[in-house]
Amino acid sequence: MAPLAPPELGKFRTVMGFILAVALPPLLEWGMFAAGNQFLAVDVLVQLAGVVAVSLVGGLWPALVAALWSSLILNYYSTEPVGSLEIADPENLLTLVIFIAIAVAVSLVVGLSARRSREAALASAEAATLGELARGVLAAEDSLKGFLEHVRDHFGMQTAALFKRTNHDDGASPARAGALQWDVVAKTGTPSSSGKQLLDRADAVTDIDGGYRLALYGRSLSAREQRLLGAFGSQFAAMRQRQELVASTKENQRLAEGNVMRTAILRAVSHDLRTPLTGIKLAVSSLRQEDIRFTPEEEAELLATIENYSDRLASLIDNLLNMSRLTGEAVTPHFGPVYWTDVISAALQGLPPGRIRVELPANMPPVEADYGMLERVIANIAENADKYAGEADIVIDGAVSGTVRGVPASELRISDQGVGVDSASLARMFQPFQRLGDAAAGTGVGLGLAVARGFTEVMGGELAAEPTPGGGLTMVLRMPLSTGVAA
Repeated sequence: MAPLAPPELGKFRTVMGFILAVALPPLLEWGMFAAGNQFLAVDVLVQLAGVVAVSLVGGLWPALVAALWSSLILNYYSTEPVGSLEIADPENLLTLVIFIAIAVAVSLVVGLSARRSREAALASAEAATLGELARGVLAAEDSLKGFLEHVRDHFGMQTAALFKRTNHDDGASPARAGALQWDVVAKTGTPSSSGKQLLDRADAVTDIDGGYRLALYGRSLSAREQRLLGAFGSQFAAMRQRQELVASTKENQRLAEGNVMRTAILRAVSHDLRTPLTGIKLAVSSLRQEDIRFTPEEEAELLATIENYSDRLASLIDNLLNMSRLTGEAVTPHFGPVYWTDVISAALQGLPPGRIRVELPANMPPVEADYGMLERVIANIAENADKYAGEADIVIDGAVSGTVRGVPASELRISDQGVGVDSASLARMFQPFQRLGDAAAGTGVGLGLAVARGFTEVMGGELAAEPTPGGGLTMVLRMPLSTGVAA
């Protein structure tokens, strides 16, 4: 951002102008004397050139000094009688008067031009500043600290601070009830001022809509700089409104996603909850009929139906609860070293025996995970493979391979030789309520893999799917190796 230009030419140029105003006229007169000049008109023109040079360097006041000093030198050395301030010839008197008039006029014009030039530079800098402020409003990239640092650098101040007006009404003191106070929201720069009277010691302030006040410390501001400070205040107001709008948009988006989730849950569970409940109800009602006598095999079949539907219902409710915990960010893993063999045995207890073949290498090192979550992840993957792999075998093997977030990892691969999933469906099969292909109703609401990936990522691992060579689907679960050090 363009810094503000100083209001005058500067001390250096002014001092140099006065030095030239004193030294240049006698030097020019000495030069003309050394050159043997005998004409007053030539002396006048040379001295007039010197006055113009002084004007260009130091501005109006040094030029006026040079004009008066040059006229005295011309009168003393170049007009009759020489060596005296008297002027005998009226024409010489007229020449000196004209010289003074021209010198003063030139000084005024040069001084006015310099002042207008400085004003144009200030206006240009101010326009550039306002333009950058407008772009900053549109870009939406300033943080509060960055904004204050921006203001402090622009005005070359020691400290910049933002205050917010608060109403202290704690009820403890009747004298303070309803009293207004300015509290510091943020501050940047050298903390030259502190304490309760910080705002009172500010060198420049501007009020901002919404009960804010922007204060600067270091020096007083000119009227032009004060207007620019007001523009910065407007930029902050726009930035705050934009942040509120973004926050409101995010909240609305979150609420909309929640509504979509709830609607999807209601649609998905309306059938999948009713199916097992209906099966359980029919089986229990049948067993309770006193006028019908069932054989032991029929009773066992009805009890097996009740158990099967109860397990399906429990699994469905578990997945719904787990998904609710994941979307509500209410999952807190308890890490520790977990061996694949231990957690796989626990995860496969609900599946038909002999359906899945485990071929893990011996002495697999433990991974860093939450035992319960990792068991749920493997169980969901295995149940999904059991549902969709058909009659094909399901094989679990593993290896120490790759890294997870820069940490050496161990990899578990659950493969089947079923129909597999096309490449387009691989990307969305982990989304909630996804039942790919022609999956029959009652096989689940499509939360198993979503919960598995959610738990895996909460534990710092990775879960991906890839085609099995020769056909089928392979789920790759990668977890960081345990270091044996408690987190």
